[in-house]
Amino acid sequence: MRLSVAGLLALLVAVPSFAQQGVVVPSSSPAPAIAAAILEPSPGLDVLRAGTEIPLIVREELTTKKKKLRVGQRFQMEVSAAVVQGGVTVIPAGTPAVGEITEVRNKGMWGKSGYIGARVVSLRLGDRHIRLTGTFDDKGVTGTGGVVASIALVPLAGFFTTGTSAFIASGSAVKAFLDEDVQFRVVAPASQPLSVPVSATPAQ
Repeated sequence: MRLSVAGLLALLVAVPSFAQQGVVVPSSSPAPAIAAAILEPSPGLDVLRAGTEIPLIVREELTTKKKKLRVGQRFQMEVSAAVVQGGVTVIPAGTPAVGEITEVRNKGMWGKSGYIGARVVSLRLGDRHIRLTGTFDDKGVTGTGGVVASIALVPLAGFFTTGTSAFIASGSAVKAFLDEDVQFRVVAPASQPLSVPVSATPAQ
């Protein structure tokens, strides 16, 4: 069916009225990348190198006070601040990590103080366990001064003088390092549609 000249003119006049309605236009410029997807080794990916510092905090209280701490016992930690490379968050704050007790000495007689030795094992990012390295410890106060004084006065008294227990509080800061390269791909957030506001139609 052919349109008359009057019909074509009517159609052209109607187009601006449609343009004045609210429409959604995809944004032509994507939002900046702010996160990373950790991937298995593959060519062409960005790399967070082994040796990169990872700030951690201990999430459990560790102490020799109750003599329950054991070598090989594992405990919870977490990343205390995001690890960022090139403006991209590769390891977010709050990422869970694991530590392990490597040495325990309970306080004892003759002024012997308690001691805790520990190491950082790994962090868990998605489905991957990434190796970390780093050690930390705490030593109680030795009761040596009391022992010497006690021995000088009463020989048996020094036997009953003890040092203090070792103690690492929950929330204590620990410095660790990546023990392997971590490859990642930048992940950009999905583009948000751009809404074009409705233009007010002039009153006739």
